Amino acid sequence: MTIRVDPTRATPPSRQLVEAVLDRIACGTWSAGDRLPSVRGLAAEALVNPNTVGKAYRELEVLGVVAGRNGAGVFVTPEGPDTARTERRQATLAALHAAVEAALAAGHDAARLHRAVAQRLGGAEGTEGAKRRRAS
Repeated sequence: MTIRVDPTRATPPSRQLVEAVLDRIACGTWSAGDRLPSVRGLAAEALVNPNTVGKAYRELEVLGVVAGRNGAGVFVTPEGPDTARTERRQATLAALHAAVEAALAAGHDAARLHRAVAQRLGGAEGTEGAKRRRAS
């Protein structure tokens, strides 16, 4: 899966790279101990300046998701996958809440929004809720 930066997004390129790396770690594409692409390699793949990748890797290091080893590269830390999942879940839920607020402010009916989300999820929440109600 190629990492690309979208220059039309308001999100800075380095932050887009952070999110892309967190997503790959959170979903298990990269696991604890895995080596991330080199700064130059990821810069060429994402079509950005190597300094942009370096900035993203530093931010990931501050989060504790990765650690650099002099001369060896950047590696996912043992706690990296859990941290990545937590970070991305918080960020995506915040984005979902903001989208719901914007949709409600634009006049969408709450029931219609609920149906749209349930349809996108394939009815998974409805099925889980029904299971919980039956088990009670």
